[in-house]
Parts: sequence; C-alpha cells; structure tokens
Amino acid sequence: MKKEYILASVPCTLRELITEIVAHHVREYNERTEESQLLAFLTEEEINAKGIEGKVGFGSKYDDRQANEEESIQTALLAYEDGLYRVFLREEEVSDLSSRIDIQDGDDITFIKFTMLAGRLW
Repeated sequence: MKKEYILASVPCTLRELITEIVAHHVREYNERTEESQLLAFLTEEEINAKGIEGKVGFGSKYDDRQANEEESIQTALLAYEDGLYRVFLREEEVSDLSSRIDIQDGDDITFIKFTMLAGRLW
C-alpha cells in the first residue's frame, strides 16, 4: 500500500529517513484521540479499505500512555541493524544507515519487514 509523507526536512542518510518516518508516526499516534461512540461500527467500504491495508480495526487506543519519540527511533534503528527490515529507494536497497541518499519529490521508498517463522524440520 502506498502512503505519501510530507517530511519536516529532506533526509540525507538512511538514518535521517528512518528518524523522520518514525517521528511522524509517533506524533500521529500520540495525537490520536479516542472517539467516544456508544456503539462503534465500520461501513462495508471501511472494512474493504482496511482489508486492503492488511488490518481491520477501529483504530482505538486502549491505553493512555504516550509513545516516546526518542525510544521509538532508537528501537527502529536497532531493528534495522538487526536485519528485521530492509529499505529500498527507487527499487535499489539502501544497505547502511550512514549511506547518502538523494530523495526526490515522488520517489518510492519501500520498507520490507521480515517475519520470523516458527516450526521444525524433521
């Protein structure tokens, strides 16, 4: 699913890009207000749209705690260093956090998260 981001500044390295994206999501998460509906429901169109995104839910926060921006950024950078996800800019992998990147308006950036599978080989 494509999502457009308007960044506060133009990142010059992968580290700066990850920092900007995570900071954006933390602010978005912390600003979410819980809507007080007596009965929450989703229309068929909302269910279909959320299904395409990969998660059908009400978007409710069940916890009043705020996300810590700096901790979230450090966690995301550590996850990248640990190989839990990869980043591609214009279909080319950016392999190092200090790699210089040249992002232009409209560029596609792809984050691929790896999922660990459990199982046995007999």
